[in-house]
Amino acid sequence: MSIIQKAGASVDLDRYRLRRFVEEAAAAGEAQVIEEPVALADLAARFEGSAKALHFRNVGPEGAEVVGNVAGSRKRIAMAFGVPSEKLTHEIMRRLENRPKVVELTRAEAPVQQVVLTGEDADLTKLPANLQHGLDGAPYLSAGIDIVRDPASGLTNVGIRRLMLRGRREAGADLLAPSDLKAIYEACARRGETLPVAFVLGAHPVDHVAAVMRVPIDEVGIMASLRDGPMPVVKCVTNELMVPADAEMILEGYFDARGHVEPEGPYGEFLGYYGELKMNPVFHLTAITRRADALFQTSTIGGRTMECTDTAQLNAARAEVTIWRALQNAVREPTDVHVLTPSGGSLHVRVALRQRAPGEARNAIAAVFASQANTKHVWVVDPDIDVRSDGQVDWAMATRFQADRDLVVHSGFRAVPLDPSLQGARTGAKAGFDCTLPFAQSMKGPPDIPAPPTYPGQRFDSVAAALADGPKFFQELMAARASRDGREIVVELESLRLAGKVGRDKEGRWVAQG
Repeated sequence: MSIIQKAGASVDLDRYRLRRFVEEAAAAGEAQVIEEPVALADLAARFEGSAKALHFRNVGPEGAEVVGNVAGSRKRIAMAFGVPSEKLTHEIMRRLENRPKVVELTRAEAPVQQVVLTGEDADLTKLPANLQHGLDGAPYLSAGIDIVRDPASGLTNVGIRRLMLRGRREAGADLLAPSDLKAIYEACARRGETLPVAFVLGAHPVDHVAAVMRVPIDEVGIMASLRDGPMPVVKCVTNELMVPADAEMILEGYFDARGHVEPEGPYGEFLGYYGELKMNPVFHLTAITRRADALFQTSTIGGRTMECTDTAQLNAARAEVTIWRALQNAVREPTDVHVLTPSGGSLHVRVALRQRAPGEARNAIAAVFASQANTKHVWVVDPDIDVRSDGQVDWAMATRFQADRDLVVHSGFRAVPLDPSLQGARTGAKAGFDCTLPFAQSMKGPPDIPAPPTYPGQRFDSVAAALADGPKFFQELMAARASRDGREIVVELESLRLAGKVGRDKEGRWVAQG
């Protein structure tokens, strides 16, 4: 039974199962199933540039099942939330307001602990981890959602960290970027303490979205809120952490207390470049627990087609929520936000807003800069521009932007160290492009944009009779005469014009004269 009754709640143990979502994605044409045998060495090339999630049923000599690129499109993330793509940001924000409900299961009830491997049986090299980029330091586990408890506050912290295999029970973990986990770990290391950690390996896209959110609360609660219902958890076998009971697999262990002492990397990073070899902490594996038919998950990161990687899409989903909230305080009436995924899902942002006062476009630019440390360039447009259309945004910039008036440039901001244009600097510049109409013009409403005629208006016996009713555009004259051609209207107008009975007003409409 996938549904159990627990603590007064009905818990569906398959609703947020990764395997079930992958099957739904395949049925919708968003995932491809590959039945033929595939070597681990060939997985990266198969994932590169794939617009779909890929589910391999026969990987390596053990014939493992591997799925990747699950969150590599906005459409699939929106599918996971049960909404169209254009409603994803608002659905995430709606669910974040949910009061989290967590239901604890016993080991016997938890699917993720159907198989428990400890001691010599717990072996990272038995997992189908592949070399993801040509210069990576080793095979990586890239889809792990990490869960720790802060000893100081007692709150759980959730994120996504890569693990570079160092052996059967050791892996390097990248904890150099500013983050809550880095701060928690370094405080433990200063005290000479290890930090227990669990990695969820094989999770529904909703859980991955929760893992990248930055909300100052107990972060397992974010996972529960975004699930929009009771979330089943179970205590780990070798530590006290609570983990999703319906996951595919859990890696239990701890970060040792030595600090940043072992080389990790290089690795193909989310900006499309390699990160440097780094000194990082070591993860020690103490147990692997999993479903009996666990589906192994890997994530796509970096490469030349970043717009269809897990990392870029998840980063963009988080950034849009953060930016929308900031804009609501700064300008009150944003109408749309779009974070571009080819830039890694955070560096380039487009905002549409309805200005209520002069200068709000610049306020919006400042709000984005302040709310998103990684954002480098911001375009602000009027509500008539579709921020998801490259062509419309380019047109707005070409026709509504003047560089000496509408370019906003500031320097000295915290920047993404991976950005090679920094040339080693720790701070960088940000630019905003105000592509909105002048405020007085925008208050009149959006300008008329050329569009196919629609032939509105009532019928008349002649063009003269139609013009006696009032000035009309040519399409209205065609409608007045029920014309499906238009050339006969030209002939009628010619006769009226030669007789001095028709002219044009300043709007370009035809008007009766004489």
